[in-house]
Amino acid sequence: MEQTEFIGKTLFYGIETTIAHKLSADYIGDQLLLSMPKDMIEQLVSTSAVGFDDNTGPVSLLVEKDFTCLDNVEEDQSDNFPNPLLAK
Repeated sequence: MEQTEFIGKTLFYGIETTIAHKLSADYIGDQLLLSMPKDMIEQLVSTSAVGFDDNTGPVSLLVEKDFTCLDNVEEDQSDNFPNPLLAK
């Protein structure tokens, strides 16, 4: 779970592993929780897959890898995936 200030309130958001076979999300109170199948998470970590989406519900869901930036930025990028464009 992470959090951010949003219009005078704190929004909590996170991703959890699920045994279901598709992405889903719940918004309860000030918390947004995305449920992602374990096999999708494993594919993001161990393959060249960039992301997954689902448009079957009223909200479009999209999960993508967070690549390191190509330009110099001050934010901590130590937990980002290596940018594939750096090799070009």
